[in-house]
Amino acid sequence: MAKPDDRSDNAEKLDRMARQTAGNLEEAEQYLDEHGDEISATEKHDILAKNERRRSSIAGFEEEAQEERGNAE
Repeated sequence: MAKPDDRSDNAEKLDRMARQTAGNLEEAEQYLDEHGDEISATEKHDILAKNERRRSSIAGFEEEAQEERGNAE
């Protein structure tokens, strides 16, 4: 028999994923601040592009968490 679909903690999971992604973003920005003049233009470009994707992911996690909270009520 299949397990029931328990989504009661989805909002918390999404919040945790948003925090972890924000932490990774912050670490990458700090790395760029500290070592920006020592890394190649390609690496810098890759980090900046990844950070843009992280910002987009964070917004998506936050939006989805809000929707989950709305559905829980």
